Amino acid sequence: MPDRVSVEIDGPLAHVTMTREDRLNGLDLAMLRGLIDAAAQVRADRSVRAVVLSGAGRSFSAGLDFASVGEKQGQMMLNFLRPPWRSTNLYQEACWAWRRLPVPVLAVIRGHCFGGALQLALGADFRFAAPDAQFSVMEAKWGLVPDMSGTATLRELLPMDVAKRLAMTAEVFDGAKAGELGLVTEVDDDPHAAALKLAEQLATRSPDAVAATKRLFQRAWHVSPWQAFRLESAYQLRLLLGANHKIARKANGAKKAAEYVNRTFR
Repeated sequence: MPDRVSVEIDGPLAHVTMTREDRLNGLDLAMLRGLIDAAAQVRADRSVRAVVLSGAGRSFSAGLDFASVGEKQGQMMLNFLRPPWRSTNLYQEACWAWRRLPVPVLAVIRGHCFGGALQLALGADFRFAAPDAQFSVMEAKWGLVPDMSGTATLRELLPMDVAKRLAMTAEVFDGAKAGELGLVTEVDDDPHAAALKLAEQLATRSPDAVAATKRLFQRAWHVSPWQAFRLESAYQLRLLLGANHKIARKANGAKKAAEYVNRTFR
């Protein structure tokens, strides 16, 4: 993995940190590949129950580093092509890989969260922001559109007119405003502590139930009721037949904390 991203496994929690602090964790190609590799590393470790995603230093990320990425125009353009086995290109995959993980991802946002960095944060399941964090769908400043999975994630959180306004104007707004808009889950003076509190709570639940809930909601949110009901039944049957449901039943009957086995969902 490039040295742009570190992964630390601490018991059931994975701490993934962007480490390009001197450039406000700007997203160059090495950082994008590092994020993809980090997501793959977390997926492979079935003992992980939740991921805390953050940036080193004073910023989550200032967004795509155009100066670096644009140095090799040919390579930059080739990265818009997607492999035949994926629905995403390199830029999209760096953000969307976190949506595919079978564990919840919690983004901790301080300082800048611009452009591609905002789309990365939107790829997380939960976002915890400092009140003075700075957000922007910054692509409009460069005469571009959000193209790192933002069109899929923004529509889940915002009315279309609000999303259009942010994407057309590149307006910069703070964490408090992001909370009002619904772009972040919680605004807190210590967003890392707030994220860690939820991550630790999630880690006490069945990892299979948490993984199934994430996948169920993402697949069922925009389908017809009958399709949603079919998905509910399919996931529930799988959980009912699994070891962790039996462990939960036994622990609840004995009024003890459940000690779950590693998740079976991939």
